[in-house]
Amino acid sequence: MKTSIILLLMLAMTGTKTDTNYLKVGDKAPDFEAIDDQGKAWKLSDQRSDYLIIYFYPAAFTSGCTKQACSYRDQETAFKLLETEIIGISGDTWENLSKFKEHHNLNFTLLSDKDGSIAGKFGVPVTDGGTFEAEVNGSPLSLERGITSERWTFVIDINGKIIYKENRVNVENDSGTVLKYIFTYNQRRSCTNY
Repeated sequence: MKTSIILLLMLAMTGTKTDTNYLKVGDKAPDFEAIDDQGKAWKLSDQRSDYLIIYFYPAAFTSGCTKQACSYRDQETAFKLLETEIIGISGDTWENLSKFKEHHNLNFTLLSDKDGSIAGKFGVPVTDGGTFEAEVNGSPLSLERGITSERWTFVIDINGKIIYKENRVNVENDSGTVLKYIFTYNQRRSCTNY
Protein backbone atom coordinates (compact mmCIF):
# COMPACT_ATOMS: atom_id res chain seq x y z
CA MET A 1 0.00 0.00 0.00
CA LYS A 2 2.77 2.48 0.97
CA THR A 3 4.66 1.61 -2.21
CA SER A 4 1.59 2.32 -4.35
CA ILE A 5 1.07 5.73 -2.76
CA ILE A 6 4.73 6.65 -3.19
CA LEU A 7 4.68 5.56 -6.85
CA LEU A 8 1.52 7.61 -7.50
CA LEU A 9 3.09 10.68 -5.89
CA MET A 10 6.28 10.25 -7.91
CA LEU A 11 4.30 9.90 -11.16
CA ALA A 12 2.25 12.98 -10.37
CA MET A 13 5.39 15.01 -9.69
CA THR A 14 7.34 13.96 -12.80
CA GLY A 15 4.97 15.72 -15.21
CA THR A 16 5.28 19.04 -13.43
CA LYS A 17 8.23 21.39 -13.73
CA THR A 18 8.39 24.18 -11.21
CA ASP A 19 10.82 26.51 -9.56
CA THR A 20 10.41 26.20 -5.80
CA ASN A 21 11.56 29.80 -5.34
CA TYR A 22 8.07 31.21 -5.24
CA LEU A 23 7.96 34.97 -5.37
CA LYS A 24 6.08 36.75 -2.62
CA VAL A 25 4.39 40.12 -2.38
CA GLY A 26 7.16 42.62 -1.65
CA ASP A 27 9.78 40.77 -3.72
CA LYS A 28 11.46 42.40 -6.71
CA ALA A 29 10.09 40.96 -9.95
CA PRO A 30 12.72 39.15 -12.01
CA ASP A 31 13.64 40.79 -15.28
CA PHE A 32 13.02 38.72 -18.40
CA GLU A 33 12.85 38.91 -22.17
CA ALA A 34 10.33 37.19 -24.42
CA ILE A 35 8.93 37.24 -27.93
CA ASP A 36 5.61 39.06 -28.17
CA ASP A 37 2.57 38.31 -30.33
CA GLN A 38 4.14 40.27 -33.21
CA GLY A 39 7.40 38.29 -33.17
CA LYS A 40 9.33 41.16 -31.55
CA ALA A 41 11.55 41.17 -28.46
CA TRP A 42 9.89 42.42 -25.27
CA LYS A 43 11.76 43.12 -22.02
CA LEU A 44 10.25 43.73 -18.59
CA SER A 45 12.82 46.36 -17.61
CA ASP A 46 11.83 48.47 -20.64
CA GLN A 47 8.25 48.95 -19.37
CA ARG A 48 7.29 52.25 -17.76
CA SER A 49 3.69 51.91 -16.54
CA ASP A 50 2.70 52.65 -12.94
CA TYR A 51 1.43 49.07 -12.74
CA LEU A 52 2.04 45.98 -14.81
CA ILE A 53 -0.26 42.98 -14.66
CA ILE A 54 1.46 39.76 -15.62
CA TYR A 55 -0.91 36.88 -15.89
CA PHE A 56 0.15 33.34 -16.78
CA TYR A 57 -2.48 31.21 -18.48
CA PRO A 58 -2.44 27.63 -19.79
CA ALA A 59 -3.29 27.99 -23.49
CA ALA A 60 -4.62 30.23 -26.23
CA PHE A 61 -7.96 29.30 -27.79
CA THR A 62 -9.26 27.40 -24.75
CA SER A 63 -12.50 28.43 -23.06
CA GLY A 64 -11.11 29.55 -19.68
CA CYS A 65 -8.16 31.40 -21.18
CA THR A 66 -10.42 33.12 -23.69
CA LYS A 67 -12.80 34.27 -20.92
CA GLN A 68 -9.90 35.63 -18.90
CA ALA A 69 -8.31 37.44 -21.85
CA CYS A 70 -11.60 38.95 -23.01
CA SER A 71 -12.34 40.13 -19.48
CA TYR A 72 -9.04 42.05 -19.42
CA ARG A 73 -9.78 43.38 -22.92
CA ASP A 74 -13.20 44.66 -21.85
CA GLN A 75 -11.76 46.61 -18.90
CA GLU A 76 -9.12 48.44 -20.96
CA THR A 77 -10.42 51.93 -20.17
CA ALA A 78 -10.36 51.42 -16.41
CA PHE A 79 -6.86 49.94 -16.49
CA LYS A 80 -5.57 52.81 -18.64
CA LEU A 81 -6.93 55.35 -16.12
CA LEU A 82 -4.76 53.62 -13.51
CA GLU A 83 -1.69 53.66 -15.81
CA THR A 84 -1.75 49.86 -15.96
CA GLU A 85 -0.34 47.65 -18.70
CA ILE A 86 -1.56 44.08 -19.13
CA ILE A 87 0.67 41.20 -20.24
CA GLY A 88 -0.55 37.65 -20.82
CA ILE A 89 2.03 34.83 -20.88
CA SER A 90 1.61 31.25 -22.09
CA GLY A 91 3.67 28.46 -23.64
CA ASP A 92 2.09 29.04 -27.07
CA THR A 93 4.19 30.09 -30.05
CA TRP A 94 4.13 33.78 -30.88
CA GLU A 95 2.41 32.94 -34.17
CA ASN A 96 -0.49 31.28 -32.34
CA LEU A 97 -0.63 34.17 -29.88
CA SER A 98 -0.92 36.56 -32.82
CA LYS A 99 -3.91 34.58 -34.15
CA PHE A 100 -5.48 34.43 -30.67
CA LYS A 101 -5.06 38.19 -30.23
CA GLU A 102 -6.52 38.97 -33.64
CA HIS A 103 -9.42 36.51 -33.34
CA HIS A 104 -10.54 37.96 -29.99
CA ASN A 105 -9.55 41.58 -30.70
CA LEU A 106 -7.29 41.68 -27.65
CA ASN A 107 -5.82 45.09 -26.86
CA PHE A 108 -2.78 44.07 -24.81
CA THR A 109 0.49 42.21 -25.30
CA LEU A 110 0.79 38.43 -25.25
CA LEU A 111 4.18 36.83 -24.68
CA SER A 112 5.47 33.39 -25.65
CA ASP A 113 7.17 31.33 -22.93
CA LYS A 114 7.68 28.13 -24.93
CA ASP A 115 10.40 26.74 -22.65
CA GLY A 116 8.77 27.79 -19.36
CA SER A 117 11.76 29.89 -18.29
CA ILE A 118 9.64 32.94 -17.43
CA ALA A 119 7.14 30.85 -15.50
CA GLY A 120 10.11 29.32 -13.67
CA LYS A 121 11.42 32.74 -12.64
CA PHE A 122 8.03 33.53 -11.11
CA GLY A 123 7.63 30.07 -9.53
CA VAL A 124 4.62 29.20 -11.69
CA PRO A 125 4.27 25.41 -12.12
CA VAL A 126 4.24 24.08 -15.69
CA THR A 127 3.65 20.77 -17.42
CA ASP A 128 4.65 19.59 -20.87
CA GLY A 129 2.93 21.16 -23.86
CA GLY A 130 2.36 19.58 -27.24
CA THR A 131 0.41 20.12 -30.43
CA PHE A 132 -3.32 20.60 -30.21
CA GLU A 133 -6.03 21.02 -32.80
CA ALA A 134 -8.65 23.76 -32.61
CA GLU A 135 -11.23 25.22 -34.95
CA VAL A 136 -11.08 28.96 -35.57
CA ASN A 137 -13.59 30.65 -37.87
CA GLY A 138 -14.60 27.24 -39.19
CA SER A 139 -11.03 26.29 -40.15
CA PRO A 140 -8.78 23.80 -38.39
CA LEU A 141 -5.76 25.27 -36.61
CA SER A 142 -2.81 23.32 -35.25
CA LEU A 143 -1.55 24.93 -32.04
CA GLU A 144 1.97 24.26 -30.83
CA ARG A 145 2.63 24.78 -27.15
CA GLY A 146 6.03 24.22 -25.55
CA ILE A 147 4.67 24.10 -22.00
CA THR A 148 1.35 24.50 -20.22
CA SER A 149 1.54 26.80 -17.20
CA GLU A 150 -0.81 27.05 -14.28
CA ARG A 151 -2.97 30.16 -14.06
CA TRP A 152 -1.30 32.77 -11.80
CA THR A 153 -1.59 36.57 -11.74
CA PHE A 154 0.95 39.13 -10.51
CA VAL A 155 0.87 42.93 -10.30
CA ILE A 156 4.17 44.80 -10.36
CA ASP A 157 4.50 48.46 -9.41
CA ILE A 158 6.62 51.10 -11.16
CA ASN A 159 9.58 50.23 -8.89
CA GLY A 160 9.53 46.60 -10.03
CA LYS A 161 8.09 45.31 -6.75
CA ILE A 162 5.40 42.62 -6.67
CA ILE A 163 2.38 44.14 -4.93
CA TYR A 164 -0.18 41.42 -5.72
CA LYS A 165 -0.02 37.68 -6.34
CA GLU A 166 -2.82 35.16 -6.90
CA ASN A 167 -2.27 31.49 -7.63
CA ARG A 168 -5.91 30.43 -7.38
CA VAL A 169 -7.25 32.53 -10.21
CA ASN A 170 -10.93 32.60 -11.09
CA VAL A 171 -11.00 33.28 -14.87
CA GLU A 172 -14.28 35.16 -14.79
CA ASN A 173 -13.34 37.44 -11.88
CA ASP A 174 -9.57 37.86 -12.32
CA SER A 175 -9.57 41.19 -14.13
CA GLY A 176 -12.19 42.70 -11.81
CA THR A 177 -10.37 41.50 -8.71
CA VAL A 178 -7.06 42.90 -9.97
CA LEU A 179 -8.66 46.19 -11.03
CA LYS A 180 -10.22 46.64 -7.59
CA TYR A 181 -6.89 45.79 -5.92
CA ILE A 182 -4.91 48.31 -8.00
CA PHE A 183 -7.54 51.00 -7.44
CA THR A 184 -7.43 50.49 -3.65
CA TYR A 185 -3.64 50.22 -3.61
CA ASN A 186 -3.36 53.43 -5.65
CA GLN A 187 -5.67 55.29 -3.25
CA ARG A 188 -3.66 54.13 -0.23
CA ARG A 189 -0.42 55.08 -1.93
CA SER A 190 -1.69 58.57 -2.73
CA CYS A 191 -2.67 59.07 0.95
CA THR A 192 0.83 58.20 2.15
CA ASN A 193 2.43 60.80 -0.14
CA TYR A 194 1.22 63.68 2.05
